[in-house]
Amino acid sequence: MTQDDSVGASRRGLMLGSAAAAGAAALFGGMGVSPFMAAAMAKEAGRSSKPLKAAFSNAGLQATWCAQGKQAAEYWGKLFNVEVTWFDGQLDAVKQRSAIDNMASQKWDFVAIQAFGIGTLTAPVNRMIEGGTPVIDMDTLIAPLDSINVHTFLAPDNEFMGASVTQALVDAIGGEGKVIMTQGALGHTGAQGRARGFDSVVKKFPKIEVLETQPADWDVTKAVRLWESYLTKYPKIDAAFFHNDDMALAAYNVMKAKGRTEIKIGGVDAMPPAIAAVSDGRMFATVRNPSCRIHGGAIIAGVAAVMNGAKTGTDIPKHIITDGPVVTKANAAGMAWMEEQFLI
Repeated sequence: MTQDDSVGASRRGLMLGSAAAAGAAALFGGMGVSPFMAAAMAKEAGRSSKPLKAAFSNAGLQATWCAQGKQAAEYWGKLFNVEVTWFDGQLDAVKQRSAIDNMASQKWDFVAIQAFGIGTLTAPVNRMIEGGTPVIDMDTLIAPLDSINVHTFLAPDNEFMGASVTQALVDAIGGEGKVIMTQGALGHTGAQGRARGFDSVVKKFPKIEVLETQPADWDVTKAVRLWESYLTKYPKIDAAFFHNDDMALAAYNVMKAKGRTEIKIGGVDAMPPAIAAVSDGRMFATVRNPSCRIHGGAIIAGVAAVMNGAKTGTDIPKHIITDGPVVTKANAAGMAWMEEQFLI
């Protein structure tokens, strides 16, 4: 048997493996995924023959990272026969708490949550866990992992992301100059990590002066207000680090309007508009916080918990690092393609 014959036989075996795999192959094929890959994924993940019901919430769909995460969760949900219901956090801790209280009053096969702030959702999440619902924590801590029995926590290394972009900015300005950090929400553990990463770099450079570190809470309107005041107050700003790309690009528009585009800009998330901005020089750098990998991974983790009885610490780690790379002009096109396929 030739290698081609062997591969062909293997593919035919996988495709004929089970009725569930065949159903998945048809579904995946309609979405542009090869039947071979569809059958293999369905076999490994234990795709349910009847729809599972999952509830998802992230910080707020106004943020492009969160909106992309919703698209990814729904895409992967269709692949694995999961009906996803969304509870929008609206970039507001009080509103998200109300949404999660509502979520906790209903029955779900599993849930996945990115909290707007640590400690804001602990009570309703614990009610769901105590009721036997697997809860997947995404991107930022709902509560310290040693104090809450989430199924798993899917998140990037936020200190790495903050440090890597800050280092790129510092290198670009020759290790000296005036810089500003615009933070996300102070209660968000991801933002806290990004700030620590920023601090870990700038403290090594005595000729770096940090002018401001105020939060804008992921809100582009707040970021614009801050930067309108900064550009009036400070005649010289060499670099700016933003905790997400949305705020970075909103601030860039203010800089452009005021003729201050010499400021080197770095962000986090590597969303498609930021990838384009790095490619054309409006942004200097960004780093991928893999929204698709996190939200899609939550679907797979939830399906495994329900269908295969996957146990925390035995079958799945309680903390999974989901890092993506720093995005440069050299890898921007490939990163954009990966995001279009909801892979990173």
